Amino acid sequence: MADDAPAPPKINTSVPHPARIYDYLLGGKDNFEADRKVAEATVAASPGVLQGVRDNRAFLGRAVRFLAEQGIGQFLDIGTGIPTQGNTHEVAQAVNPAARVVYVDNDPIVMAHARALLRSTPEGRTAYIEADLRDPDSILDHPDTLATLDFTEPIAIVIVGTLMYVDDKEDAFGVVKRYTDAVVPGSHLAITHVTADFEPESLEAFAEAYNSTHEMLTLRTRAEIMRFFDGFELVEPGMVGLSQWRPAPGEDSYRRTHGAYGAVGRKL
Repeated sequence: MADDAPAPPKINTSVPHPARIYDYLLGGKDNFEADRKVAEATVAASPGVLQGVRDNRAFLGRAVRFLAEQGIGQFLDIGTGIPTQGNTHEVAQAVNPAARVVYVDNDPIVMAHARALLRSTPEGRTAYIEADLRDPDSILDHPDTLATLDFTEPIAIVIVGTLMYVDDKEDAFGVVKRYTDAVVPGSHLAITHVTADFEPESLEAFAEAYNSTHEMLTLRTRAEIMRFFDGFELVEPGMVGLSQWRPAPGEDSYRRTHGAYGAVGRKL
């Protein structure tokens, strides 16, 4: 939609949306002028954001693969984003063809693409819910969620690149706790979150540029992000810069600057 072709009726293309901004930064075409303006403003303020979105996507793949290799066969992916290479079910089902995934996003464009493109293996299952992270009951109690995931067995909750859009006034920590309370011990939580801990000036400029738009972004410290993992034990290497979390052999990640943390925890 980079040429701004007509959008589905439910979409206000004059209002930027995080999923479409992210799509543009990843080189996608499913975005509109308002999304591109925000993306370009953030890149101008903090050029490292381009590497950051690639690192975020790569973290998702490594985390899902790790979880599937640990025997996790169910995934609740909240804030899915527009489909691209290495989607959650593709990574999980490459390890376990019977893996089940529920995708959640509040952008109708995301859901339209998900239903068209995200095809499960015959052994597994995928479902797609148009809902908002801030309303856990609408997701946890959704018939498609209940038909796809078995909450008596461990589930991986995946919230990658999304929680910074939920500010403290919206009770971000309480929202995540509602999800983590719903799953059994042995379940996992995978999170990425932007931070100014590594490069304060650059990331604060990034946030200021982003927050001049309709969408608001909240930077959090390591200590604040750790609160999302209450009741969980972090797996190695703990909470680190995105490219430092279980990099592929030979991947030079430790010299890279970081604007976000990534971590995976196991529910005790």
